[in-house]
Amino acid sequence: MSDKTPRSARVTPEEALAYHMEPRPGKFEVVASTPMTTQRDLSLAYSPGVAVPVQAIADRPETAYDYTVKGNMVAVISNGTAILGMGNLGALASKPVMEGKAVLFKRFADVNAIDIELDTEDADEFINAVRLMGPTFGGVNLEDIKAPECFIIEQRLKELMDIPVFHDDQHGTAVICAAGLLNALELSGKKIEEVKIVLNGAGAAGIACLELLKSMGARHENCIMADTKGVIYQGRTEGMNQWKSAHAVVTEARTLEDAMKGADVFLGVSAKGAVTQDMVASMADNPVIFAMANPDPEITPEEAHAVRPDAIVATGRSDYPNQVNNVLGFPYLFRGALDIHARAINDEMKIACAEALAKLAREDVPDEVAVAYGRKLQFGRDYIIPTPFDPRLIHVVPPAVAQAGMETGVARRPIIDMEGYVQSLKNRMDPTAAILQGIHARARQSQARMIFAEGDDPRVLRAAVAWQRGGMGQALVVGREADVKEKLETAGLADAVRELTVVNAANSRHLDAYHEFLYARLQRKGVDREDAHKLANRDRHVFAALMLAHGHGDGLVTGATRKNAPVLAQLGTVFDLRPQDGAVGITAVLHKGRIVMIGDTLVHEWPEAEDLADIATRGAAVARGLGLEPRVAFLSFSNFGYPVSERAVKMAKATEVLDRRGADFEYEGEMTVDVALNPESMARYPFSRLTGPANVLVVPARHSASISVKLLQEMAGATVIGPILTGVPQAIQICSTTSTVNDILNMAAIAAGGLGRGK
Repeated sequence: MSDKTPRSARVTPEEALAYHMEPRPGKFEVVASTPMTTQRDLSLAYSPGVAVPVQAIADRPETAYDYTVKGNMVAVISNGTAILGMGNLGALASKPVMEGKAVLFKRFADVNAIDIELDTEDADEFINAVRLMGPTFGGVNLEDIKAPECFIIEQRLKELMDIPVFHDDQHGTAVICAAGLLNALELSGKKIEEVKIVLNGAGAAGIACLELLKSMGARHENCIMADTKGVIYQGRTEGMNQWKSAHAVVTEARTLEDAMKGADVFLGVSAKGAVTQDMVASMADNPVIFAMANPDPEITPEEAHAVRPDAIVATGRSDYPNQVNNVLGFPYLFRGALDIHARAINDEMKIACAEALAKLAREDVPDEVAVAYGRKLQFGRDYIIPTPFDPRLIHVVPPAVAQAGMETGVARRPIIDMEGYVQSLKNRMDPTAAILQGIHARARQSQARMIFAEGDDPRVLRAAVAWQRGGMGQALVVGREADVKEKLETAGLADAVRELTVVNAANSRHLDAYHEFLYARLQRKGVDREDAHKLANRDRHVFAALMLAHGHGDGLVTGATRKNAPVLAQLGTVFDLRPQDGAVGITAVLHKGRIVMIGDTLVHEWPEAEDLADIATRGAAVARGLGLEPRVAFLSFSNFGYPVSERAVKMAKATEVLDRRGADFEYEGEMTVDVALNPESMARYPFSRLTGPANVLVVPARHSASISVKLLQEMAGATVIGPILTGVPQAIQICSTTSTVNDILNMAAIAAGGLGRGK
C-alpha cells in the first residue's frame, strides 16, 4: 500500500546503513540552479540585486511563484508518531523516511521537496509550526502521523493555509485504491453505486478510502467498516470516535466474518491474516479483494484464488500483480496542483487522479514498461493499476489533476495551453533513472550466471551479493574461499558467504579443458603449453574468460582492479576482442536530463574512416538498446570543411562510408560539439541531415573520447555508464578502477542484458 515499504529484495542492516551514509550522509543535497561564480552573480543572487524581487513580491505576493522556488517546493512533514508501521519512534527517527519521500517527489515528478521533522506530539503546536512556514512552500505533504491527531492536524491546516495540505497516508492510499477499484468493478460488470463494500481497518488510510469512494458514488448504507473490535454499527460505543462514527451503519453484522457474507468488495488496511478463505468463499460472485496490509496482506492472492478463482486481487506488494503503491499518486497530484498554483487539493482533484490512473491502465502498455515489469501487461484481472515504471504517468496524471483544480476554482494561475503543458511534462523528466531501470529489468529477466572475476576486491564482492540478493541471477565469484569469507565478514556481510558460489582456479575440475583450449589458441603466438597452463591458473581475468568460453557462466564483469588496456589484452587471449574483430567501446554519459553515447572509449586507438563508421554503427545499436532513436555526429574542431584540416577529413569520409553501407540511422559530420548538441548552433547549417541534437558522438581518437568522458564526469558531475564493450560474441563488460559498487552492478546488468553482444 505504501511507497516506503520494503519489498521482496533482501536488504541487510549493513547495506541499508551504508546506502544512507555513502558517498555523503543522507539522500539529497541542495544545488544552485543559477550561476554563482562571479561577483556579478553574487550581487544578483543576494545584495543588492535581490532587493528587486523582494519589492516585487511585497507589491504583488503572487509573484513569489515567479521569482522563487515556492511554486515547485513541497514540505514533507512528520512528528514520527506512526513511522512506517514501526510505531511512535519520534521526530528524529523519522528523518530517513521523510528524506526518502522527498527524493521520491523529485524522482517521479521533478518536484523539489524538503523534509521537516517537528519534535512535538501536541496537535496545536504542530499545526502552528506548519502554518507559520506557509510562505516557504507551494504545498505540504503530511506523513507518518498517528490517528486521530492526523485528522485534526490536516483539517485545521487546510482551513488555515492557502496552499495544498495533503496527508499521504490517508489520501494517497485512497486515490490508488479508488483507481484500481474502478477498473476491477468494470471487469466484474458492477457499478460502484450498487456494490456492497467491506473495509477492515478504521485508521487514517481506511477512513480516507471509504470517504473517497463515497464521494465517487458508493452508497453509505452499502459500506461496512470494521476494526479490531468488530463492525462499526450505529449504536456501538466501544472504541469509537467522531471519524468512525461518521461511517457507522444500521446492520445486524457484528464481526468481519458476518460482514463479508455477500460482499462485492473487500478493502483491507489492517493486518496479516485478518481474512480467512472461508470469508472469501462467502463473498458475492466476481469478488474484488484489495488486501493492502504491509508487508504481508490480509490474505494472499494464492489463498484467495484457491477458493475463489473468479476473484480480482490487489495487494501492497510488488511481487504480486496489482500493487496499490502510493508513488503512483502523490508526486503527480502535487505536480498538477503546483503547476496551477493551487490553494488546495480537493476531492475533485483526487478523483481526477484516480480516474486518470484507471484510464491509463486500460491503454496499450509500452514495451519498455513490460520489460521493466518482467511480463507482457494487458488490461485485465492481473493488471488493473499502472506500474510505477510507466513513463506516461508524468504527462497523463498531472494534466487531469490540474484541469480538475481549474474547474473547481482552486487554481491561482490556470493553464491556458494544455497541449504545451503536456509537452513540457514529457520534457521535464531526467531519463537516467528510467534507462538504468530498463537495463536492470532486462538483466533480471535473463537470470544470468554472472562471473565476477575479481573476488579479492570488497567492491566486487558487495556487487556480487547485491546481484544475488536483488534477484538478478546467480553470482559466481573467482577467488579463494577463505579470502572471500574474510572480506565479506569485514564488510558486514558474513551471512552472504553461503549464498555466493566461489570458484577457485586452484581446485577447478575444468582446468584440463581450459588449458587445452588456451594452448590451442596461443600456440602459434609464442606461447608453449606450460605458459598457457600458468596463464589459466594464475590470471583471474583469463580464468574467468575461460569459464565463460566453456559455458560455465553466462556473463563476465571485470576491470575494477586493473586498467582497461591490460584487462582487455588478457581477455583477448581467450576471445577475439581486437578492433579488426569488430570490438568497440561506447560510453553512455547522462547529465541534466540528457544522454549521449561517446565512442570509441576502449578499443580503437586511432580509427580511420572505416573504423569510425563501425564505431557509429555500434553507438547507434547501444542507443537503440537504451530506447533512443540514434542521431550520430562525427565530431571535430571543423564544421563541414572549415577550417580545413587533415585530421577532420577522416571524420567527413566516415559519413561517406555509412552512405555506401546504407546505414539505417541519422548521421552527419564533420562538426563541432556545439553544432552537434545545440539546436541554435545547428540551425546555422540547414543542410544538416540531423533532425535534432545528436545523441551518439563519434570522436577522432580514443584519447579524445577518454578526455571528453572524464571531463564531463569530473567537472559537470555527469553519470557515466561504461565503456560498454560492444560487437563481441560473449557477454563481457569491463569496469574502471574507480568503479563504485553500483557501477560494477550496472556493468554486470549491461552484460546480462546483452547490450554489447553481437558481431
